[in-house]
Parts: sequence; C-alpha cells; structure tokens
Amino acid sequence: MADTMRAAFYHRYGRPDVIELRDVEMPVVGDNQMLVRIRAAAVNPLDYRWLTGTPVLLIRRRAGRPGWRGPKDERLGVDYAGVVETVGRDVTGFRPGDEVFGSSMGAFAEYACAREGGSVARKPAGVTFEDAAALPVAAVTALQGLRDHGKLQAGQHVLVNGASGGVGHYAVQLAKAFGAEVTGVCSTRNTAMVRSLGADHVFDYTREDFTRGGHRYDLIFDNIGNKSWSQYRRIMQPAAILVMVGGPHRDPLLGPRVYQWRLGLMARSDSRRIVGFRATMPAADLEIVAGFMESGKLRSVIDKRYRLDEIAEALRYMGKRRVPGKIVILP
Repeated sequence: MADTMRAAFYHRYGRPDVIELRDVEMPVVGDNQMLVRIRAAAVNPLDYRWLTGTPVLLIRRRAGRPGWRGPKDERLGVDYAGVVETVGRDVTGFRPGDEVFGSSMGAFAEYACAREGGSVARKPAGVTFEDAAALPVAAVTALQGLRDHGKLQAGQHVLVNGASGGVGHYAVQLAKAFGAEVTGVCSTRNTAMVRSLGADHVFDYTREDFTRGGHRYDLIFDNIGNKSWSQYRRIMQPAAILVMVGGPHRDPLLGPRVYQWRLGLMARSDSRRIVGFRATMPAADLEIVAGFMESGKLRSVIDKRYRLDEIAEALRYMGKRRVPGKIVILP
C-alpha cells in the first residue's frame, strides 16, 4: 500500500475553483477505526454548502466544521463505498476485504477512515459501489423523514415534492416500500423516471399546480419548499404532517430556516403539523436502507459520474441545477 493518497481540499470558502487535489499522507487508523479504500463517493447539496460556507449562520457556526472566516476542516465529501484495507486493534465487526459504505469526512479521496459503531455498514450484496455510495445521506434522510418525523403508516397517501432529486427519489421508493400510495412532483424530463420508481401518480409542475389537484394527503414530504402555508393546507388532511427537508436558500444567513419558520408561525394553531429536521447517520439506519436495496425495493439513480480529478466540475454541476438522482465520484 502506498504511503500517500490523493484527496480534495478547500482552504477557503468559495466556488468550486478553490478546490485543490493534493497528494497527502495516508490517514492514521485509530484503535476503533478502519482504513477504507474508496471505490466510489457521492456528492450531496450539503457538500456544496460546506464549500461556499452558506447560509452563513447555519454552516459556519457548527462546532468542529467550518469556522467563520474559513473552514476548520479542509477535507471535502462524506458519502462513500469501498473496501476495508486495515483495521485497528479494537475493531471486531469488520476485517480487511469487507465491502462497506457510509459517511466519513474526507470521502473525496482515495482512502478514508471509518469508526466501528459510527456511520458505516456492510455494502448490500450484489449492489455496485456506485449505488451504495449514493445511499447514506440522501436515503437515510428520506427514511428518517418518512418514518420518524412523518409517522408514515401503510395505506396513507403521501406526496413527495421534488421526487426526482437525491433525497426525493429515495423517498418515493421508501414510501412505496412502507405501503403508501405515492404521488410525486417533478419536471417534465423526470416524470418517466419517477413513475419507474413506483410513484402511483406524478405531477409535472411545469404544467400543473399540485396544490390544486383536489386530492388530500396524510403526509407531504417536501424537498423544495416553494408553496405558501395556505397552498399546502389546501391538500392536507386535518391531521396531516408536512415534513420539510429543503427550502429556498435566498436568505444568505439562515437559508431555508427563514421559510420554514414562517410556515411554522402560520400553522401554529392548526391541527396540521410542520416538521423540519436534520438527519443523523446511525449504522442501524444505514443497515435498513441497505436491506431495502438488497431486496430490490430501493435503487439509486445515477445522473452523472466524475473522476476524482474532476471534483470541481462535479460540484459546479451540483451548484447550477436541481440534479435528478445522484452524482458519484470515482477515484
């Protein structure tokens, strides 16, 4: 094994042009850690937010992550899939040669460290490294939003706004796996893809307003945040839940939080509820989404693939548009 590896870094906030690909020393594995050779990584919108440092108050104030003037941790990327190379002396559940996936800082690299008991799980059998790398942040966010915050039950009617995006395309599939009737909202070019994921009904938002469809939902899973409370309320059952995953980033300090707080104030005396949340990455939830993928109930849609030395272009692409499915990085 080589003494050095390639990895992506950013020393200041800015556009993708500030990213540097460096040759650095291999990570030192702690007693409860393992060294993973990365076979694929995935890009999330949050990676772009870390890079730009916006919205300022949400991104730069987080302990252990970016600081106010510049990033405290200059590594980029979190989602990966790969092969365990070496393990620390206290690691008992993994061994060299195991195929794993998860989240770990510095995933836009040839190697990364993962902590046993942290955000790492075995890769689903028969699933490619690319498909597994796409899972962690997006699929677990969809899982926790539907299961924990949306309290989804079989037989309920669910609407997914932003059904073709990274989180949204997993939300459509997981809602179907939980036994819901699912309606997806997306643009014209993605309607066929959303139907192929199992959506029972699809709204093309370029042609029709889903808040005027006449149907009422038990759960709205919203990745976009582009409607007023009165519009959402019109299509919600009396005890329905609106789970807010995304929202407009027009406010430079608080981003989507301003929009979510405004909706919350409008709904404070209503029987319908609004829930916003930030996902965590426990191994148990990684294992759950892995199980769904292994059983064929969940799949990753890969929009584009880039090499590690094209990471700036990958993040540039992420920042310019709403990406259908996921972007993967191949070292």
